[in-house]
Amino acid sequence: MKKNRREFLATGASGALALSHRAATVVPSGRIDCQSYLFVPELLAYMEKRKTSPYVYRKDGERYVVVGEWHRRILPNYTDVQAKLAAMDTAGIGMTALSINDPGPELFGADSLSIARMLNDYIASIARNYPQRFFGVAVLPMLDREAMLDEFERATSKLGMKGILLYSNLDGQFPDEPQFRPLFAIAEQRSVPVLLHPACPVTMPVMKDYFMSSMLGLMFDTTIALTRLILAGVLEQHPRLKLVCPHVGGTLPYLIGRLDHQTQVLKRGAEHIRRPPSEYLKQVYFDTVSPLPLAIRYGLDFNGVDKMLYASDHPWVDPVLIGSLVARLHLAAADKRKVFSDNARMLFGL
Repeated sequence: MKKNRREFLATGASGALALSHRAATVVPSGRIDCQSYLFVPELLAYMEKRKTSPYVYRKDGERYVVVGEWHRRILPNYTDVQAKLAAMDTAGIGMTALSINDPGPELFGADSLSIARMLNDYIASIARNYPQRFFGVAVLPMLDREAMLDEFERATSKLGMKGILLYSNLDGQFPDEPQFRPLFAIAEQRSVPVLLHPACPVTMPVMKDYFMSSMLGLMFDTTIALTRLILAGVLEQHPRLKLVCPHVGGTLPYLIGRLDHQTQVLKRGAEHIRRPPSEYLKQVYFDTVSPLPLAIRYGLDFNGVDKMLYASDHPWVDPVLIGSLVARLHLAAADKRKVFSDNARMLFGL
């Protein structure tokens, strides 16, 4: 059975179901949002029964998700598909890449595969019910190599999902570590985008005060993960990998000159790469989730208009806000179309 599955993976065949899903999906006019989330009601109900992290508790009529020392309120309408559609309509969004937010499957131990399947089934069902408005981004049980490959196959072929959400740390382990490398090989082979997403930050012990975990910790976590992927040679080994880093690349675009100097001049940390880190960073897609137009402009100047994706981070951020900031950059009409929709169509094969 495993041999047959591996032979199937090696052929690069996507399967008739994936092809039929792709053919049936008609992308409407309007913006394409590449970062948007829903909590899965079944997962919340499951976590309310748990007593250890990750779990959900109620206080003063509100629900909170706990991951380690990280407590976050579940926002209103976070499980409401109709509310998301209304927000999309207000912001002129025609279609949205839809995924869960967190916690990821790897935090549920022996239940990680069943949790991943539950989450992917739910997101895929929404995309199936609204094929002109949503396409799914899957999560994987990353701590089990065989389960990860099997769920990749099921999610992308059977469920027709168009990307993989990869957390910046996987229960404290980083995605460049050897056990996770098969994901990048198969994602490159199949041309399936991999979207980094911050997890409960490894810097949490020094980020608990003043809500810095959300202000800084999440950005640092994706920065650490992306830096490690570059220095470990993952982008050297997989030059056609479609990797997306949210929030205009975290903080790495602003620090990349230091990485170039350290690796190229001081010869530190360059054992697995042949080029300056900045050249690998230019292989990565960024998205526009930043409340500062200057940051979006810098990302465009650094990486080029072909590697920038419109995204909202809804429901944490109002899609109208991000859209208005991109509009304020006064891009040429063709470049604006690339950022708001054309780049996403090409990246996800819409």
